[in-house]
Amino acid sequence: MHVDHLLRLDRLDLSLVWGDEALLGQEIAGVTATDLEDPARFLQPGEVVLSGLVWWSRDGAAKTDRFVSALREAGAVALLAGEETHGEVPRELLDACRRHRVPLVAVPPHTSFRAITEAVYLRQWAELNRHPASHHALPENVRLDLDRALEHRATAGELLDRAFAHLGTPVCHLLTASGRTVARTGAATGLPARESLKALAGARGTTLRIEAEGTDFDTWYLHLPEEGQVPPKILQEIAELLGRHRRREDRGRAERGPAATRLLETIGTLRADPGRLQRALASCGLAGRPSYTVVAAALEPDGNAGADGVAALTEALGHLPSTPFAVALGDDDAATAVLAHGDDTTHVTTDRLREVAELIRSCRPESAWRVGLSEPVAATALNTALAQARHALAGTRASAPSSPRVARLRDLDGLEMLLAGVPGHVREIYRETVLGPLTRAGRGSAAMLLETLEVFLAHDCSWTRTAEALHVHVNTVHYRVARIETLTGRDLSRLDDRVDLRAALLSR
Repeated sequence: MHVDHLLRLDRLDLSLVWGDEALLGQEIAGVTATDLEDPARFLQPGEVVLSGLVWWSRDGAAKTDRFVSALREAGAVALLAGEETHGEVPRELLDACRRHRVPLVAVPPHTSFRAITEAVYLRQWAELNRHPASHHALPENVRLDLDRALEHRATAGELLDRAFAHLGTPVCHLLTASGRTVARTGAATGLPARESLKALAGARGTTLRIEAEGTDFDTWYLHLPEEGQVPPKILQEIAELLGRHRRREDRGRAERGPAATRLLETIGTLRADPGRLQRALASCGLAGRPSYTVVAAALEPDGNAGADGVAALTEALGHLPSTPFAVALGDDDAATAVLAHGDDTTHVTTDRLREVAELIRSCRPESAWRVGLSEPVAATALNTALAQARHALAGTRASAPSSPRVARLRDLDGLEMLLAGVPGHVREIYRETVLGPLTRAGRGSAAMLLETLEVFLAHDCSWTRTAEALHVHVNTVHYRVARIETLTGRDLSRLDDRVDLRAALLSR
């Protein structure tokens, strides 16, 4: 699209103030609106500049000359000056544009700058669609600017704003599979995670997956709520750029992985050297905090699924703003993280992780995601915190397997949850010690006696209800219970012995 094409659009009602045929034949690469006195650093070559002339004053000839000179040096192809502020295009501006050879176009009060911007980009989109063989859809100046920004390690948000600026900055969110917002354009409002998931699953708008080495939990998606705002080719090119950014971030995370692993190894040592511990915390950016929380997590039924488990926990902790953390695979194969707090905020962390658990599970519905948290501790007690988190994680397995579970030790309020945290080999020895005589009572008798014991304890040692549940005579229950007591050496009329037998049954 050329400058003179704008003048031919009747609906815009633009009028040429000054410009020769050669200048009006320049190609438009983009549009920028500004009222800065010196806009040079915000301009790209080939752009038309829209200005309401708020900066202009009648005694400001030098200011006017500096403004137009900045446009010329930046490579602007035309100045579109609004007449609404001053009622006309000032004579001093005309003289400056003629002197610096910048075409000047008057914009009447009834024509909005947005209408001009849309006209430019709609024309460019149409031209792109007529030339499908073109390798690049983005204007060259925009593409070069994005490449430079990527090279200078711009954030995802900065890349998103730069990529869509020449398109009028449409509403766009960069989202993860769990609904976390990685970045959004300036025109986009914040989107709660649950709303993000609805947007990704819905039929409205345009959603594009960012190609990178992501998992079910941290894959990125580019989402625009309105369809047709951006041509598919341009959107694909922006997605490829974000994919390059994502791969760079993944490489950085991989480089930080050994430091997190060393930190876990250090706190796993019963008596870690204080100097080594501080160095390990510092290498992860966690040193000097008053309190820490250790978090252990597992995916089920996959077990502790290595890299996927680490990705799930990393993504979950990404939903906690302003909480630095380091994540690695522990020596027990559970994904484990150390969180640093400015104060005792463990209760906030626990509540937030409980909310996030459903979001993580939605990424892989067939799995359950379980989390154990320690109490807040000083750095010197991180070894204790690690043991607490692992015990709490083991205790969560006593809850319903289909539901996510996030717990601290103080949440393990039942015998079954308490025993779940006891090491497997200890439970096995205890079970064999208490119930071994029953299991060796003969194949048929063993199963019958174990069932009777379980039902009897479940019915609060009621003879009648146990008989009804087992569909036997109450005398039969008396006989079986007497035999259980003889074989185990326990008296089921005593509370302590009942607890022993119940614990042994739960240890199976």
